[in-house]
Amino acid sequence: MFDWDDLKVFIAAARTGSLTAAAARLGIDAATVGRRVSRLESALKSTLLARSPTGLQLTAAGAQLLAIALDAEAAMEAAAQVTRPDVIAGTVRISAAEGFGSAILAPALPGLAAARPGLRVELAASAGFLSPGRREVDMAITLSAPDQARLIVEPLTPYQLALYAAPAYLERRPAPKEVAELRDLDIVGYVDDLIYAPELRYLDEVLPGLTPRLASSSIRAQREIVAGGGGIGVLPCFMAQGLTRVLAGEVLLERRFWLATHRDVHDTARLRAVRTWVKALCAEAAERLSPYAGR
Repeated sequence: MFDWDDLKVFIAAARTGSLTAAAARLGIDAATVGRRVSRLESALKSTLLARSPTGLQLTAAGAQLLAIALDAEAAMEAAAQVTRPDVIAGTVRISAAEGFGSAILAPALPGLAAARPGLRVELAASAGFLSPGRREVDMAITLSAPDQARLIVEPLTPYQLALYAAPAYLERRPAPKEVAELRDLDIVGYVDDLIYAPELRYLDEVLPGLTPRLASSSIRAQREIVAGGGGIGVLPCFMAQGLTRVLAGEVLLERRFWLATHRDVHDTARLRAVRTWVKALCAEAAERLSPYAGR
């Protein structure tokens, strides 16, 4: 037999991939996390987490235990809410597209925290996504609809992208009048072999074969390169404040964000509250997200 509290520590370490991050999440020290995981491994007579240069990695036994442990955790949370079904409290971890997470969600989080003092929100806004299907997060805002049976997926909001450049760049290089002229200008875009979703292949949609001179895996970094006068890039319109739109009559891309939650937590009070907040936030930001809708 093993201690249920040790299993909770293991879940935190597996989710965060770090003894230090798990310790911060649990309010204990990293050495204690390490001891509790070791004690669980001893009780189960199996290595669950292996250290690597990038952090903690699940072994095959660890991955199998995590799947079972997450189901147990969900059952325990459901049991705890039997007499308090409408209490909005606990942790909600959200994975979101980097640009949307940083430009739309992050500035609004203080308001959510003030309105819902019992909630703790963890936002993973980065290039790439964590998966609610693997219970890495409770909710994901993605560029395409995930196809996993254990997820409840719904369309969230459309958004637009366009070509932008800094005014300083356009003083040095006249703005193009036709799309074909982009081949002679400095283009900013994604590192091709680090593109994690087909929806990010903007440049081929603008002009097949168009390649960036300056590239980054981060849309926030691309925005800063463009703002620094590095060239012309495709950016979400909601990230383009202070920049000049280029080829406005020629290039306007449309995309959509999707909202996915795991079935086991979809109907909990805290997830319902955060979903409602996210949808209301998108409605309020509709003009920023799609400023040229209907034009």
